[in-house]
Amino acid sequence: MAPSRLAIYNPSAQVGLGKNPFGKDVANMGLWRALAQHGGFDQIDVLANARIDVAQISASLLDGRPSNTRFTTSTILDQRTAAAAGALVRGKAELADMAWLRRTAVGDKAYSLLGLVHTLAPPVIREYIAKSAFSPLHEWDALICTSPSVVQALSEMFDAVGDFAAERFGGARRPRPHLPLVPLGVDLAAMRAAADRPEARKRVRAGLGLGDDDVLVLWVGRLSFFEKAYPQPMFRAVEEAAKATGGKVVFQMAGWFPVEPRHRDVYRQAAEAYAPTVDVQFIDGNDRQLLADTWAAADVFISLVDNVQETFGITPIEAMAAGLPVVASDWDGYRYTIEHGVQGFLIPTLGPPPGGLGPSIAAPHLMLLSSYQNYVGTLAQHTAVHVGKAAEALAALIRSPELRRRMGEAGRERVRAHFDWAVVAGLYRELVEELGRVRAAAQAPQASMRMHPAKGDPFADFAHFASHVLGPQTRVRIREGASPADLDRAARVDLDGAYPAYRAGPGECAAMLGMLAGGASLSVAELTARFPPNRRASLELGLTWMAKIGIVDWLEPEA
Repeated sequence: MAPSRLAIYNPSAQVGLGKNPFGKDVANMGLWRALAQHGGFDQIDVLANARIDVAQISASLLDGRPSNTRFTTSTILDQRTAAAAGALVRGKAELADMAWLRRTAVGDKAYSLLGLVHTLAPPVIREYIAKSAFSPLHEWDALICTSPSVVQALSEMFDAVGDFAAERFGGARRPRPHLPLVPLGVDLAAMRAAADRPEARKRVRAGLGLGDDDVLVLWVGRLSFFEKAYPQPMFRAVEEAAKATGGKVVFQMAGWFPVEPRHRDVYRQAAEAYAPTVDVQFIDGNDRQLLADTWAAADVFISLVDNVQETFGITPIEAMAAGLPVVASDWDGYRYTIEHGVQGFLIPTLGPPPGGLGPSIAAPHLMLLSSYQNYVGTLAQHTAVHVGKAAEALAALIRSPELRRRMGEAGRERVRAHFDWAVVAGLYRELVEELGRVRAAAQAPQASMRMHPAKGDPFADFAHFASHVLGPQTRVRIREGASPADLDRAARVDLDGAYPAYRAGPGECAAMLGMLAGGASLSVAELTARFPPNRRASLELGLTWMAKIGIVDWLEPEA
């Protein structure tokens, strides 16, 4: 039976984009909206790390569009909701601790876990993905890969992790979650509506002094040389293409600088050095109306990324949806989304050979002596994108409005067929159905260890710290000199009231003391047997709390 529910884990409890959003935030927001609007689920349960307003979630995800989907909200600790949904999607690839939470609360087969891989570059992310191999994740769980490059990289990493585990511990089993290929997407209708506005195109181009035969080249994305792309190859390629064609070219880079004004200054310096005759402009990518107008005015999109931080690349998809031909580096996800010579041009790239100084570059970051930005920035500084081929591609597009039109139309068709959010939401639904069938057919795993061996029950992990441990046969009584009236005093002392959520409430504590009145001594099992079974653990904490503040005694009287 097709799934009617889906759970989404959104830790921050906020759904929306603030200033200077990262690509993963844009992608996650698009995905949540796509699942709500196009997934065909009767109910979506949004789990977070705090309580969230269901009306706010519904309004944000539906964005004013009609829908029959119901929404509920709860915290991630509400594992029964995840189990009822049958699948839980997280916009991050960190699933190991969630798998342990699932096992402890509802069992491994209760639902499927799906995590989205946005990047593989940070060592800390590679490490927590690798932890999946040592956690109770199964073939009915998935780490969603957005491009074939990610599938290959994760397959190789899990193979290496398995090799090390076999070398260290022996054994042949090498479990891993499913690694399905599901791309990210864009809202084709929204991008088309933004780009297909002749009035906006005419107005913006007039402001730039561009005639009908002149060309506006556009970059959209974070203006970060250390995490996105060094801009010098793009500046140089635009300069050479403008000279080769003799046409007027303006190059606009829409985005935001991580550090103002220092990074703006280094970009400006590079532009003056490598594109001295081209008008290079930096515009605010946070201004949504300005960005929409720029999409309408542009003729060619360029993105020569050179950074291992990138694994998919949303902006070339947006450009294709806007009807623009794309000049992009032949790099990881870009070569998956763009067909060379059809929607644009893929420009050859060159990386240093393995076995050289790569480990030396990584070591300072691994030992926390250098930032992640320094690490990937160093890698990117020594990764080349072919300037000559980029200039040739730009020149061909500058010379031929017909080529621009044809590639732009092909780009929109490719987005319509493969990368529109409605299509991607359907792929997620199919994946959820597939994982559900795998889960239903699988035998229950032999789970001899219910909790994480290093992060399990703290009262068990540190039981030997105390001289005594409360147990069912521990006999308790009201301590000499104390009385049930001491609960009234405790209610007036702030320190006594700290952290009350898990222990028995005042009424339950008073009831237990009533059973111990008149010098009675009862075992913990006898005391708790008179309450509902689901209150036993809280009653036990209530007893230790009352022992803490001197009301209850657990030691046998001395002879």
